[in-house]
Amino acid sequence: MSATALRLDHLAVARQFANAPEGWVVPPRFDPVERWYHRLAAADDHEVWLLTWLPGQQTELHDHGGSAGAFHVFSGTLTEDTVGGPAESPRVVTRDLGEGAGRRFGTHHVHRIVNRGTDPAISIHVYGPALTTMTKYRLGPAGLQVLTVDKAGSQW
Repeated sequence: MSATALRLDHLAVARQFANAPEGWVVPPRFDPVERWYHRLAAADDHEVWLLTWLPGQQTELHDHGGSAGAFHVFSGTLTEDTVGGPAESPRVVTRDLGEGAGRRFGTHHVHRIVNRGTDPAISIHVYGPALTTMTKYRLGPAGLQVLTVDKAGSQW
């Protein structure tokens, strides 16, 4: 069997968790000030997070510190803005993901997730390996620029 065949399907894991909400270690909560998130599970090769989004809540543009992953929309609708192309002249692709939709991403994925809808949303995110850093970016006149590099355990 090839290494590719042995690779964990992050989206399949996210869907397994979405299909069994009674097994979540905490119920979803909504915070009017900022997104709420909680780690549901951790294994040697991945971790699973539960996130909630009130209308208007979003992430900054960010990567996942070299981890690949996926996310699944459990309820509501989320919009993903993905940044691609060369750093000095990136392009942004926007897609809406409704309830039941999911998305895999690789180790160099830069994106922002936003709840641009009128209803709350819940999503399940899986990262492999577990997150150690996340770099936040902004799009400026010179292209994609690093704002901060946040470390797991100290900044989230």
